[in-house]
Amino acid sequence: MSDLNWLLFFEPIVEGETIVWWEMLISGLMWTMALSFSAGIIAFSVGSLMGIFRTTTSKGLVLIGNVYVEFFRNIPLIVQFFIWYFVIPEIFPSIKAWSIEQDPTVVQFIAAVLCLGLFTAARMAEQVKSGILSLTRGQRSAGYALGFTQAQTYRYILLPMAYRIIVPPMTSEAMNLFKNSSVALTIGLTELTFRTREMGEVTFAFMEAYIAATVLYVIVAMSVNRFMAYLERKTSVPGFIAGGK
Repeated sequence: MSDLNWLLFFEPIVEGETIVWWEMLISGLMWTMALSFSAGIIAFSVGSLMGIFRTTTSKGLVLIGNVYVEFFRNIPLIVQFFIWYFVIPEIFPSIKAWSIEQDPTVVQFIAAVLCLGLFTAARMAEQVKSGILSLTRGQRSAGYALGFTQAQTYRYILLPMAYRIIVPPMTSEAMNLFKNSSVALTIGLTELTFRTREMGEVTFAFMEAYIAATVLYVIVAMSVNRFMAYLERKTSVPGFIAGGK
């Protein structure tokens, strides 16, 4: 460890330029966080919808939810990245024409957000379904007895409780979402892992680069973990999760 050159992070990436390596890594981290946050919004929204579909009385909606979950959950994430970035534009000429006119980074980011968001939504759907099914039938019946429609019963009775119950497993999903963002390097998005590999290949300081990346990943992942732990304490439901009192 004493032979590692930590001053390398303060050296310019190109001689004569002002941008140094630590700034390049932080730039990659910003792309990673933007990708994770954007994909998280899609995952929560679509995953909630699919989870609801799978617990309704409509066989058609249940089928749609089940097909969605099984489709996205059983295809490797890296393959899905390739499909979104390389295959979809070839199937839809209008998308290909649009992507050619755009900055490649923008196209890579959009493809990565859609891919990671929809993939994680399949996992989120499982959590939402489990949260809803963990509630007693009496809560659903009470909603109908009050004159609520099925949509209103979900909106005002079932989902508020279900979301609070599934905070612990959602913590794992949030951390997985952040870590899975590294796969976006396969389509060229300049996120943290991409920048780390770039630094190693240019400087041959692979040890320094990957130690720095590991520290950054751990800091962000643990920050997510602590925030979700705080949220769990604030939203705990007595009798349903360990944080309840």
